[in-house]
Amino acid sequence: MLNYSRLLRASFRIRNSIRSSTVTNSINFHTNHAILGIETSADDTGCAIINDKGELLAESLHSQNLMHLRNGGIIPDVAQDLHKAYIEPIVSETLIKAKLSMEEISAIAVTLQPGLPLSLVVGMKYAKHLSRRHNKPIIPIHHMEAHALVARMHHNITFPFLVLLISGGHCLLAVVQDVNHFQLLGQSIDSAPGEMFDKLSRRMKLRNVPEYSTVSGGQAIEMAASKATNPHTFKLPLQLAEYKDCNFSFNGLKTAVLLQLHKKEKEHQIVADQLIPEVNDLCAAMLMATSRHLVHRTQRAMEFCHQNNLIPEGKKQLVVSGGVACNNFIFNALTMLCNEFNYSIYRPLPKLCTDNGVMIAWNGFEKWRKGLDIVTDIQKLDIQATSPLGESLIHQVVQSKIPTKLIKIKLSI
Repeated sequence: MLNYSRLLRASFRIRNSIRSSTVTNSINFHTNHAILGIETSADDTGCAIINDKGELLAESLHSQNLMHLRNGGIIPDVAQDLHKAYIEPIVSETLIKAKLSMEEISAIAVTLQPGLPLSLVVGMKYAKHLSRRHNKPIIPIHHMEAHALVARMHHNITFPFLVLLISGGHCLLAVVQDVNHFQLLGQSIDSAPGEMFDKLSRRMKLRNVPEYSTVSGGQAIEMAASKATNPHTFKLPLQLAEYKDCNFSFNGLKTAVLLQLHKKEKEHQIVADQLIPEVNDLCAAMLMATSRHLVHRTQRAMEFCHQNNLIPEGKKQLVVSGGVACNNFIFNALTMLCNEFNYSIYRPLPKLCTDNGVMIAWNGFEKWRKGLDIVTDIQKLDIQATSPLGESLIHQVVQSKIPTKLIKIKLSI
């Protein structure tokens, strides 16, 4: 049984403690090499360099978080302008930190899909500029593949493994068979959990609380939830409970929370910038409902993998990545699921869960050492705002009609 009161307290303690392409066949993979990674898929300008041993030599990141918090979300034009302003100094800073020149870089890994078009194009154009100027190949990177693989940088995670990617733009389950072989089991049919958290955090006016004013919506909700005294006040539904697939949906949960919020605002005659007295309890109830939904769909994915021998019985691994993976409440709930199903669970370091250049450089490194996607004819490269992840097995999951008895989740004080 999952004790969600204990999860809330534990998560708050932990948070405080952590404040196809043309392939070149003539490349010598036995000499020293370094991969430079560039990330501009959304609102962070990131760069990193990883050597041929998989060691991080340097990294730099310019976050636009405070700018977009003030604007109530990412404005694509603003994000593009900031990427243009910072990409050259960020790359230069990273090279200086690594004590390397572009002549010592073997290849440039850059995010080309998926993401905001106006943001992606900045990274692509700058990578092409460096490629032409210094005669370097480009390794195109799929943003979600990079999120899935970066945990291998610090953990001994072997292929295949199950991955749950949860962020502000995505929510999906996939089996990672190899560096370039992904099998998609489920994805969000509407919004992503991070997007839901951001919107509800703004609607609950958490930004008016000083300690939440400079953090993301998800962080604010987790911090508020840790102060809950009676989460039983609110009853929120389990999304897609009757659907025997691994897809996700958060619009219904968002609507349910808004209805409860509106009810309490009317009851307390809330005006202007005031918060409802039960805001902490509502945040806790929302986190519980989100966790139950993620656990429910991940549990079915585990059962599907078992039925179809997608993951070896003696090497069952779950990687949780993406920005929402930083939420310790959710991660602890998934850990309890893994304990029930004999899975080992991993996640990247907190700073690698959100968008960053390190994961792009790491993905480039993994491709480089296998000779994958090393592109010399860079004219063929272009961005893709939307891009599916690997081979879809979603239809097979639906056809399997796997009944899932959700492990009991109880919120108790």
